[in-house]
Amino acid sequence: MTERRDKPSFASLFNRARAEAEAPQSMPVPAMPAETAPPVEPRRRDEWAYEAMQFLVDPARVRIWPGNARIYEDLSPDNCRDLIQSIATEGMQKVAAIVRPVFDDALYEYEVIAGTRRHFAVSYLRATSMPSLRFLIQVEILDDEAAFRLADLENRARKDVSDIERARNYAAALHDHYAGHLTRMAERLALSKSWLSKMIRVSALPDQLLAAFGSPGDLHLKPAYTLAQKIDGPAGPLIMATAAQIARAQAARRVDGLAPYPAAEVLRQLNAAAAPSPEDAAELRGPTGRLAMTANANKNTLTLKLHAGSGVTRKAITDAVRAALVVAETKGFSLGLAARPEDDDAA
Repeated sequence: MTERRDKPSFASLFNRARAEAEAPQSMPVPAMPAETAPPVEPRRRDEWAYEAMQFLVDPARVRIWPGNARIYEDLSPDNCRDLIQSIATEGMQKVAAIVRPVFDDALYEYEVIAGTRRHFAVSYLRATSMPSLRFLIQVEILDDEAAFRLADLENRARKDVSDIERARNYAAALHDHYAGHLTRMAERLALSKSWLSKMIRVSALPDQLLAAFGSPGDLHLKPAYTLAQKIDGPAGPLIMATAAQIARAQAARRVDGLAPYPAAEVLRQLNAAAAPSPEDAAELRGPTGRLAMTANANKNTLTLKLHAGSGVTRKAITDAVRAALVVAETKGFSLGLAARPEDDDAA
């Protein structure tokens, strides 16, 4: 026997439809007229990071911002090898360089604020093996001070930016962006004022002293600050004479294809030139560390001892003798003779 199924009656269906029709309906909210729409707030500068404009461009149309800490001329295929190999393997640049538009130079459209090594690596690959490679950039609208802060923030995490490069970059920024106000600069960069002061002091180290090192990157902040203090004192001439001799030896080693003297040895010789012995003596050493000259001075006497086999040049000895005389004069020693213009020429 077939099971009977109850079907809804016509009346029940009618009543259900009427109930649904009489139920309150939610009325649509009319759209606000365009003229009464709330005004859109202008975009803040810090929102550019979230609405970044990224493009692929020819690196030849992008220059390096002079305010960047990294020295572009010091970049080479050797010190950028890891980045070059990474881009070549991936077939593209993964991380965009930060740039800003250029309006004062018909040769360039942008300038790099952060990403100097990426610019070098892409340019190198285009010139050697990947001519179609493009430079990935992210365009920001920045004034000079904001550009400096952004570049500095990125460079802090980069070990390949030397303390000397950063120190000189800070010294330039102190003048260009902060009108010489160290406190304001430290606040804007969220840095310790005492640490920043040391960096500014280190920035004044002369190139002749830095030439004694295989690379400026070999000299870090702490020993650099110590040297900066010493060269401003009586031992300064002796330090500079020693640095000049080491620099000549370093240049000779480069010509011969030899590794430079390590930074620790260079620092030892420079500090030894500035450190008097218990008899208040100063020393000049040759490139191998052998003693070249010893100078002892007090109020009444200046004693110079020259040591054979040190490998120093006549000019280095002459400079050291002059430096020893300057140091002796600071201790009250005097030859009692008036200086003549031809004295320096004869030396």
